[in-house]
Amino acid sequence: MNKSVRIHPSILNADHSNILSEIERVSKVSDLLHLDILDGKFAPNTSFSWEQAQYIISGSAIPVDAHLMVIDSDEQGPRYAEAGCQSVTIHVESTRNIRKAIKDIKSHGTRASLALKPSTQIEDYKEFLDEVDMFLIMTVEPGFGGQSFMSEMMQKVSRTRELIGDRPIWLQVDGGISKETIEIASAAGADTFVAGSAVYKAQDPAAMVSLLRDLAANAK
Repeated sequence: MNKSVRIHPSILNADHSNILSEIERVSKVSDLLHLDILDGKFAPNTSFSWEQAQYIISGSAIPVDAHLMVIDSDEQGPRYAEAGCQSVTIHVESTRNIRKAIKDIKSHGTRASLALKPSTQIEDYKEFLDEVDMFLIMTVEPGFGGQSFMSEMMQKVSRTRELIGDRPIWLQVDGGISKETIEIASAAGADTFVAGSAVYKAQDPAAMVSLLRDLAANAK
């Protein structure tokens, strides 16, 4: 294998009525669990309530990577960190004081990440390179699982990788990641991959996670 990669299955399209068992199905082959929180305001959909999120965070067989697609990231980011998430991602478009929000998340011993929608430019947020643990480049518009991968975002991924340089910052992509697209994203510089529909629509979700890892690790 050429490089280390991380696979974070998203449970947005998993069976919500049996969610802990759905997590267990991929727990032995996954790095973190990607928990999408949608409030129906920042993005045109809703996902898990605060009570449901707490249940998932406390009961998950693997650590949780929360992706907050909400309008009040300044308040919600630290809240999810305090609840026990290993990583919390807030959107730059919905955070009033990014530097303070990052600091507040990290105060709980949690990794802090900044997410960028497709139309948001990484150049506008490079000042946070020495403060964040991960950048998330969205390869779909926030709001729904199962969207088509936006290959035009690979230029942004490559530029973000260039800006990161030798810093120990993860570079995550989220949206349309599958066995057909993960090598493209990996070759562009991503090392952390969110996969939802590809994993939970597969006959064997764990085997799909392992396949995705191999494809990303060996991408040219």
